[in-house]
Amino acid sequence: MHLRPIQPQFCFQKNELYALTDQMRRSAVSISSKITEGFSRHSANEKIHFYAIAKGSLTELQNQILIARDLLYFNIETAEALLDQSTTSLKLIHGLVKSAQTRNTI
Repeated sequence: MHLRPIQPQFCFQKNELYALTDQMRRSAVSISSKITEGFSRHSANEKIHFYAIAKGSLTELQNQILIARDLLYFNIETAEALLDQSTTSLKLIHGLVKSAQTRNTI
């Protein structure tokens, strides 16, 4: 899974630049890190556990995007593009969970 880099920091007010962008960056890094960690696990239950954590981090990121949009740190088009990309990522993670569940029952 490759996420297209979008750098929205220029839209943020100076006093909010660090707090929200840092949290968004942490969430984004957590998503790929947990997917990678889950992929490296051998048992299906362990894989599913780490994929679930990745989904949680992705949901956090979606919430942060909504907050940034509502505070007018993003324009609507940028927020929608980020949310669309996150929805695609969520579907991919769901596919990883389904794949791990299928292998667990074989």
